[in-house]
Amino acid sequence: MFLLINILGFFVFLGIAFLCSNNRRSINWKSVIVVIVLEIFLAWFFMKFSVGREVIRGAADGFNWLVAVANKGIAFALPDWLKPTTGSPNFVTSALLPILLVVPLFDILTYIGLLPWLVKWIGRGLSFITRQPRFEAFFSIEMMFLGNTEVLAVSRDQLQQMSARRNFTLAMMSMSCVTSAIIGSYIKMVPGQYVLTAIPLNILGAIAIAAILNPVNVSEEEDVIVTIHKNEKREPFFSFLGDSILNAGKLILIITATVIAYVSLAALINQLFSLTGWNWLTLENIFGVILFPFAWLLGFDVHQAFQLAQYMGTKLVTNEFVVMGEVTKNMMAQKGLFANEHARVVLTVFLTSFANFGTVGMIIGAFKGLVSKEKTDFISSRVPQMLLAGILVSLLSAASAGLFAW
Repeated sequence: MFLLINILGFFVFLGIAFLCSNNRRSINWKSVIVVIVLEIFLAWFFMKFSVGREVIRGAADGFNWLVAVANKGIAFALPDWLKPTTGSPNFVTSALLPILLVVPLFDILTYIGLLPWLVKWIGRGLSFITRQPRFEAFFSIEMMFLGNTEVLAVSRDQLQQMSARRNFTLAMMSMSCVTSAIIGSYIKMVPGQYVLTAIPLNILGAIAIAAILNPVNVSEEEDVIVTIHKNEKREPFFSFLGDSILNAGKLILIITATVIAYVSLAALINQLFSLTGWNWLTLENIFGVILFPFAWLLGFDVHQAFQLAQYMGTKLVTNEFVVMGEVTKNMMAQKGLFANEHARVVLTVFLTSFANFGTVGMIIGAFKGLVSKEKTDFISSRVPQMLLAGILVSLLSAASAGLFAW
């Protein structure tokens, strides 16, 4: 029964995208169906096929190895921080400080040209298979490695040449990415194999949902790559490496500040709600009610769906780190709701994206510094669709992975 509900949810999420499309007659259903079939195939391959599981497990082990290497540097500078006394992992040392190794590593791979080469050929193959415009395919791969604002920044020349509608497509896709540099942080809090399964599913889901919500016909003349990365003269390696390390440090401070602020603000709002005398009135319960139908459609009974909906809502208003930090102990110990593999898979995949209210501001701010006011205004006037795109991609990815985890 719950499997049938999960399948139903898959079609409901696509149906919502269709109903909210700004040009239903122009949807390229052939391309959308190809992308959706590919997404389901990858979910099956990674979740059920032994080779797929080994690939994902190997990638997760690789990131765990990187984190273990990073711990050597942390142990040298802050040895006492690696010994939590609370019984739970230390959020800063287990999730954030390894970024000081992972970010420079990916930057070095970019500096020597390996990542741009991978993006070029994977993007070209994805465009051929899905029949999507070439730059949109390149963009979906780039944002997996660079992050939403960074990939927009390096695509400035392309954005300026593209129409406002195509810019809006990229804005919607940007809601659903993650950055390779923080995957190591995720897998210290939730199961790594599910995190790494979510990433390709989100890429394909972002292409499909954007193609439904904002279909754009691109002619052969328009379907060109203006630039993938700027051909600027490279700065000296150690100067480049120093900047990379500083940027990693800034990222840690930003995430730490954001998590502390959001958790504190949520606690403050709940304290204010408590003044009403209604003990049930909390942010978690409010979001649980709003998102309950969507959580139920992912294949859960009523009680489990309400619990899941609370986590989903908290993630949308705060960010994925807040929820991962809250569930990590029970998730890793497979207790309570997370004794169910379906719940572990669905929630982990749903959390593995930047889809939240704060990301909207980051994306709009990035576009303001990159394109004309007219294009920025076009995107800014469609913020609800951006949020909807991010939510639907997360739901679609969770539904795809959930089909094969019972």
